Formats: sequence, C-alpha cells, structure tokens
Amino acid sequence: MMCFTLVLINPFSEGGPVMMSLILICLVLSIVFLIRGFLSVKSNINLSKKMLKLAADSSLLGLVLGFLASIIGLITAFDSVEAMGNADPAMFAGGLKVSLLTASFGLLTFAIARIGILILKGLHKD
Repeated sequence: MMCFTLVLINPFSEGGPVMMSLILICLVLSIVFLIRGFLSVKSNINLSKKMLKLAADSSLLGLVLGFLASIIGLITAFDSVEAMGNADPAMFAGGLKVSLLTASFGLLTFAIARIGILILKGLHKD
C-alpha cells in the first residue's frame, strides 16, 4: 500500500493539486465519453459520434492544461531563482520537476483517450 502512495499520490500532489485535478477531470470525462460511445455504437450511431468528438475535445483540453501548468511551473522556478539572487540547483530542479509532472500527466491523459478514440473510430461503419 505504501508503494501505491509513493507511485501515484505523491507525484499528483507534487505536480500541484489544482492543475493535476483539472487534468484528472479531463481524463475521467474522456473515459466516460468513450464508454458512452462504445455502449451506443450499435443502438445510436449519432450519439456514439457525438461522444467520440467530446472525448477528443476533453483529451485535448487535458493536454493543453498539462502544458499550461508546465509553463506556469517554469515561470515559478525562474521567479524563485531571480528572487534569491543565486541559482540554487535544488530549488530550480524542484520547479522543473513540477513542470515535467504536469506535462507528462497531460500527455498520458491524451494518449489514453486517443487509444480509445482510435478503437471507437474503427467500430464505426462509415
């Protein structure tokens, strides 16, 4: 159980709970839209196509939020270095870590949703 906490929860809190939560909401929305799209492939193809578009939009939003948080993390790191006067490598590395965590979580959100989108597009008979 401790390993689970270190692997998932710790990077989530280190990446900034607000932005990581927004990216997580985009991931959950993408998965919900994909599930609804898969369930309506046979019965209502128009609803399935609508869910496909919503999943694509929400996954793209997660990607953009990840990169926005990355830029904010870099700006924060540079501001702290500027305020201190000398470049403390530990402080600068912490800011870089935050920016990389949010960007990687946004990319993961996009990749997971994109795999589901490709499968759902393959099921559509157009």
